[in-house]
Amino acid sequence: MLETLISFVLATATLAVAPGPDNIFVLTQGIVNGSKYGLATVAGLMTGCIIHTSLVAFGVSEALKHNEYVFFGIKLFGAGYLLYLAFLVYKSDPTIAFSTEGVKKQSLWKLFKRGFWMNVLNPKVTVFFLAFFPKFLFSEELAVVWQFYVLGGLFIVTSFTIFSSIALLAGSIANYIRRHQVVGVYLKWVQIVVFTGIAIAILV
Repeated sequence: MLETLISFVLATATLAVAPGPDNIFVLTQGIVNGSKYGLATVAGLMTGCIIHTSLVAFGVSEALKHNEYVFFGIKLFGAGYLLYLAFLVYKSDPTIAFSTEGVKKQSLWKLFKRGFWMNVLNPKVTVFFLAFFPKFLFSEELAVVWQFYVLGGLFIVTSFTIFSSIALLAGSIANYIRRHQVVGVYLKWVQIVVFTGIAIAILV
């Protein structure tokens, strides 16, 4: 059980570090408006993850109650989706591009709400949770719903820690990326390996 949870945290941390619209948005807010504004955005994003965790937790739990083959189908779909994400990353430009032009200063509450709705209204997050979480169910005794909430909690804590670090160190991170664009290539291949590795583990 512990090994499964550690693997989940490491995979989550890897994906949280990899450049994406959420952490790039946090980075630009941290640069333009200061660390606490970046942190407000992070808090909103992570709160939104609770909604997605609940949707997936109860959905998968219901699927298991009715038919284990349905759950197998969900895992098969998850593996396919993760391989698709790996392909999209492979085809993407590894250059990490972010712009601070036109980024207006907003209140902490507005940034919290923007982060929350950015997350909640993105159906890809629910699909990703549905693809990612079932591989890491860790107990025969604990109800599936509670296992999903444990995984959701670990996902939120891990992502919050990394995103908060990005907000706090925004200026230094931005300067480093500008000087070392090769970091984008490394992060691109790390994402591909993680997505493909989890997909293969699900299939095996």
